[in-house]
Amino acid sequence: MAVREIMDSLGKQTVNNRKLSELVKDIKLVGDKLELIFRLPNKNLENEIREKALSALKDVEGVEDIEISFEMEQPVQSPAFHRTRLPGIKHLIVVGSGKGGVGKSTVATNIALSLSKLGYKVGLLDGDIYGPSIPTMLGLKNQRVEVDKFNRIIPAEAFGMKVMSVGFLLPSEDTPLIWRGPMLMKALTQFLFDVKWGSLDFLILDLPPGTGDVQLTLAQTVEIDGAIVVTTPQDVALSDVKKAVVMFKEVGIPVLGVVENMAYFVCPESGNKYYIFGKGKVLAFAQAYGLKILGSVPIEPEISETSDSGVPIVESSTNSQSAKAFLGIAKIVAEELERR
Repeated sequence: MAVREIMDSLGKQTVNNRKLSELVKDIKLVGDKLELIFRLPNKNLENEIREKALSALKDVEGVEDIEISFEMEQPVQSPAFHRTRLPGIKHLIVVGSGKGGVGKSTVATNIALSLSKLGYKVGLLDGDIYGPSIPTMLGLKNQRVEVDKFNRIIPAEAFGMKVMSVGFLLPSEDTPLIWRGPMLMKALTQFLFDVKWGSLDFLILDLPPGTGDVQLTLAQTVEIDGAIVVTTPQDVALSDVKKAVVMFKEVGIPVLGVVENMAYFVCPESGNKYYIFGKGKVLAFAQAYGLKILGSVPIEPEISETSDSGVPIVESSTNSQSAKAFLGIAKIVAEELERR
């Protein structure tokens, strides 16, 4: 694939002891025209980066026209806002996508359950206030929560995990929430700091879609150990996911890697794989942004069936390809954070 070859070629050149591929902020290849945007650590390096990039790419097949532009890299510094570490929580991980419809909540739920199966103490927070789906996925649709004598919310429990969702506070699942941003943030802050989470190895926070106030305010309020980005192989999904990756990096949240959801279809009869949405796009995207692919989850009818029934596929079908993929992702995430 041309994009992979481009990133490999850029990786052979260094500027200020950094590979050129690590400085790529965005990459676009349309026909034989290549557009590159580099993060510029220092204004004085602009000419050197341009010269080395053109030299590295001169022999890449299929690239005839190269357009290079720059954006100043934000210096790493202490944020102007105060981030608070959640008491008792060893690792706080957010799961985001920049858009809806990519199966983010399904991925968050199954990763959390996989971590629990690995022996960790896990909590799962449904941050999608307007469309809470995790209660359905965990068989908790009619669950209600109470508060203790210190006015702390006692979370629900499912499959050995502690779970919190605004769905537990609504009169019925059909009740809409018509809230503005400040109310939304107040609720999420309360779910983080006023829930009796206890001592947890991992708290998984399923973010709402987009890259707006919720994501930015959370990044400024609480210490987050890493982000997992979920995408599907389509270009329309990747275009929004790129924005989420850039947002996480700009607010100082390390991106642990990418989960490719709906990567391929597994035929129930033959077991053959069919790449319905294309193959290789997520790999090219991950390489362009210097990210790790944590795993690829197939399209299996059983995933939606088990989510609707309230027993996630990691619990209901441990030998399925999807369950094995989620467990593999959880192992990589746990090992990475424990190593840090």
